[in-house]
Amino acid sequence: MMMFKKQSDKLESLIGNGSEFRGEISVSGTLRIDGNFIGNATASWIVVGEEAVIKGDLKASGIFIGGRIDGNVNADDVVEIKPTGYFFGDICSKRLVIAEGGIFVGRSIRHEDGTRLIDLAGEEVSAR
Repeated sequence: MMMFKKQSDKLESLIGNGSEFRGEISVSGTLRIDGNFIGNATASWIVVGEEAVIKGDLKASGIFIGGRIDGNVNADDVVEIKPTGYFFGDICSKRLVIAEGGIFVGRSIRHEDGTRLIDLAGEEVSAR
């Protein structure tokens, strides 16, 4: 599977192995996390390395999980859990791929463009 659908596979930001970051991060391109991250991240693409440990929520077009995440993810396109990936939380995406050996404990919500949710009060709410 092709990891990036954009013309460049350029990595814009990195939280390296042995590093710890706490807080909010927003990246216009690709974010790779190999260290410990506590907080929320938004990027075009997010790659979670095998040594990464994340506690928080992620939002991107595509999220590739090779490490551990305790939180929720929202992807416009795809979430892929690699054989070394551990994910505990809720996933909202168009596509979900779990490789053999990948661990997923939580809920998966499939959304499509224009999907609408109706809350209990009867008001229409956007799924994004």
